[in-house]
Amino acid sequence: MFYNLLFYIIMGSGFLVFCSLRKHILLTLLSLEYMVMGLFLMFFYFLFGFGMMSYFILIFLTFTVCEGALGLGILVSMIRSHGNDNVSGLSFMTW
Repeated sequence: MFYNLLFYIIMGSGFLVFCSLRKHILLTLLSLEYMVMGLFLMFFYFLFGFGMMSYFILIFLTFTVCEGALGLGILVSMIRSHGNDNVSGLSFMTW
């Protein structure tokens, strides 16, 4: 019961930060990674009872690392081309 409440608090706070802070892309990427770590904890506690956590957790962490690397690559290329990571300064029609 405690783990369900903890999962709801982690996902709710991550979603709140993701929706409320839209000024910088780095903050949105950090909130997405926070929610992915909450999802990792939920999968860990769920699969721990079934005894099949080792392979799925490894695959999930691999995809999580790839998602983080893609996000940081896009952030670096945007900072190099536009000079900052402000969302308000972007025009997606010219990007």
